[in-house]
Amino acid sequence: MSAPGLPIPPERVAEILEDWKKRPMRKPRIVKVTVNIGLGESGERLQRAAQVLEEITGQKPVFRKAKKTIRAFGIRKGENIAVMVTLRKERAMEFLKKAFEAIGYRLKTSSIDEHGNVSFGIEEHILIPGVRYDPRVGILGMDVAITIQRPGHRIVERRRARRKRVPKRHRVTKEETMVLLNQLFGVTFY
Repeated sequence: MSAPGLPIPPERVAEILEDWKKRPMRKPRIVKVTVNIGLGESGERLQRAAQVLEEITGQKPVFRKAKKTIRAFGIRKGENIAVMVTLRKERAMEFLKKAFEAIGYRLKTSSIDEHGNVSFGIEEHILIPGVRYDPRVGILGMDVAITIQRPGHRIVERRRARRKRVPKRHRVTKEETMVLLNQLFGVTFY
C-alpha cells in the first residue's frame, strides 16, 4: 500500500514530512525552472519560438548557440539553434502550474535524477493552458528542468569564498522530490 499517487509507502511519506516539520532547513525548495525549445536551426522559426516562449513564461528568452558543426544536419558552430528561459521564485511556480496541467499532473519516476532534480518534456506547446494555436508558428515541443535543493546548498557552486562540499545526507533524494511535488502541485508518479 502506498500514498495516493506516490510509489512510496505512507509510513515513509509521514516520516519525511515529520522530518521537514522538525528541521526546516531539511525541507527542499524549487530553486529554478529552465525551459528550453531546441529547433536545431536558426532563422524566422527560431524567432517565433522565442516569441512563444516569452508569451508562455512572461520573461525574455536567451538564444543558445551550436557548440560544434554538424554537416549532416546543416548546423554550423556558433549558429543560434535553441531558445531558453530560466525562471525563479513566483514566475517559476506559476509556470509549473501550467506545465503540470499540460502533462496531466503525472510524471515518471525515471524523470528524477539522483540529486532530486526533475526533467520532463511537453510535446506540444498548445497543451499549456492559455496558449492558442498559431499557424505561422506551428507546434513546438519544449523541455522543462526543475532544480530542487535544500537551503544551504549554495556553498557548493554559487558562492565565491570558502566553497565546500555538501554531504550526501544533505542532498535531496528521489523520494523527497516526489513528496515535495505531490504536496505543492498534486503531481502523481508512475
